[in-house]
Amino acid sequence: IVPQVVVLLLWWRCYWAEKALSVYLIIAGGGKVGFFLAQELIENNHEVLVIEKDSARAEQLHEVLGGSVLAGDACEASVLEGAGVGRADLILAVTGDDEDNFVVCEIARFYGSARPIARINNPQNDLVFKRRGIETTISATEAILSQIEQELPDTQFIPVMKLHHGLELVELKLNSASPVIGDSPMGLALPSESHVVLIIDSDGIPKIPSEKIHLVSDDSIVLITRVENRSLVRQLIIGSSQDLDT
Repeated sequence: IVPQVVVLLLWWRCYWAEKALSVYLIIAGGGKVGFFLAQELIENNHEVLVIEKDSARAEQLHEVLGGSVLAGDACEASVLEGAGVGRADLILAVTGDDEDNFVVCEIARFYGSARPIARINNPQNDLVFKRRGIETTISATEAILSQIEQELPDTQFIPVMKLHHGLELVELKLNSASPVIGDSPMGLALPSESHVVLIIDSDGIPKIPSEKIHLVSDDSIVLITRVENRSLVRQLIIGSSQDLDT
């Protein structure tokens, strides 16, 4: 549960921080994920409404969050309409059921105004959401696997974070056999819409990419690319496709 809250809030800050706007968010699901998200977002002066179908749980939430709670089933269009889905900026579908989260996102897409973000409990369902145009999904399983991979010394390809519009942030750790050793990060042949954003040396010191930097073994390259370019990026940077995607 905790990784999903952290990833959602990190995505939120990256996407909205520069806009400096107060927005209206509907959170479908008043479990631990929905509750902690609501608390954080309310503290940041955003308008939040949590929809929880269990009346007893909704009452508990009301005692803490006050009028920011609505008892009802967010899978029903009438409930979302009454919650003001037409003026919402974002809808966070964070129930413990992927099917419910999918339905909530579909209703949000029907109304067209609110951008849906879905919690994925089973990573295998991610493709179903993507095929329906629900681009932003958060998986606790993937978040935990990514953290584990960062702690393993032999892992060379680490998906760090999914961004919107099919982009993701990845980290690639170089070894002596990497084909880009000796190259400048500014001159790497990368797929379209892929950009190096940071170099981290073997001492953990971050460096802004420049022509003066030449890549060496044990450097890490942090870049933004499209999810479908994972295999190609890994082959171009690491020269191997043996590591397992997450």
